[in-house]
Amino acid sequence: MATIDECRTALEKLAQNMRGADGDVREAVSLERTVSCRVTDLDVTFTGRMTGGAIVVDDVAPGPPAEKAQIRLTMTGDDLVAMVAGELNFAKAWGSGRVKLEAGFRDLLSLRKLL
Repeated sequence: MATIDECRTALEKLAQNMRGADGDVREAVSLERTVSCRVTDLDVTFTGRMTGGAIVVDDVAPGPPAEKAQIRLTMTGDDLVAMVAGELNFAKAWGSGRVKLEAGFRDLLSLRKLL
């Protein structure tokens, strides 16, 4: 089972990857939105924002998020680490229910470019 530190490192790596994106992916990650990533097996939620083409993690708190973010991810820590490492395909994990993504319709349309 992934630790909180491993999950935070994975989110930092994701932010770094997003900063280096170009084309359609760069356009998709340029949204300015609040985000949360609920790690179910650790019972914690990372909260932050998408800004400047990357995710900035502001806080980690126990349990579900206190406020509803505009873009919400839910998954296990192992799935988060595997996804960022390129070992788990996001689209397949989302389609199978291993990863849950919730967002407004317009945001989902923009984020589909990441799939």
